[in-house]
Amino acid sequence: MASQGQVIFWSMTTVIVILAAVIALIIGFGVSGKHSISVTALTSPGNIGQRSVLGCSFEPDIRMDSIAIQWAKEGVAGLVHEFKEGKDHLQEQDPSFQGRTAVFVDQVIGGNASLELRDVQLSDAGTYQCSVTTARGSGAAVLRYRTGAFSMPVMQVEHSSHGETLQCKAPHWFPRPAVHWMACGDTGEHLPHAANTSYQLNPENITVKVVSLLHNITANATYTCVIENSIAKAVVNIRVTDFSTTKATNLQLVNLNAESVSSSLPACHWMLLLPLYLLSI
Repeated sequence: MASQGQVIFWSMTTVIVILAAVIALIIGFGVSGKHSISVTALTSPGNIGQRSVLGCSFEPDIRMDSIAIQWAKEGVAGLVHEFKEGKDHLQEQDPSFQGRTAVFVDQVIGGNASLELRDVQLSDAGTYQCSVTTARGSGAAVLRYRTGAFSMPVMQVEHSSHGETLQCKAPHWFPRPAVHWMACGDTGEHLPHAANTSYQLNPENITVKVVSLLHNITANATYTCVIENSIAKAVVNIRVTDFSTTKATNLQLVNLNAESVSSSLPACHWMLLLPLYLLSI
């Protein structure tokens, strides 16, 4: 028969074991509260010299002081941008990004970790990582950012003693784009066309100005000029009648996961497919 002392000893041991198990469960639940949060990144190509946004979103957190955002670029020693405790921390920012980055502070608490990049440079292209930590946990997403130059084309009719010519001109493109023309009459028939295209290097020695001339145009026809490279596609339409011209212009960016939409419809029908704006002169 066990003595009273042994009974007390085993009772205390049992209590200690139970308490240890309870503590372990509490710690386990506390640790499990920190989990991987969902972070998503998506962006469009950057236009040299312009402002761009590298998109990143995460599961929102109601406490601003618990949110930390880090942007890093593959091959760059310093950080691209760091935001935590409600403000920027740029002590470790790489010199190549100084004065050119910002987050949307008023939107961070709603789950927006996107990065604004000003004065886009060709060298900004590369692989970026958006890392986010909140009270709920942490997560990261990677995106590939491309840079180049693209601009809206302008088309106008030039008159001369040799006939009428269409000029399709765009000020900034890189890489060097291809230029295509389409022409068709009001009844839908395709018209013969021959164009001369020239490229002029701009002062910064990166981008080119594009000028394409389509000769011997006729009235009551629709002409389409398409300028495109690996990151963008610009389309300008003009319908020429005996009395006036009507224009429509559209610019599409080529995404990595979905190429820009193209159409095999005759040029006459492009006027129905270009909703960006319509200008009559």
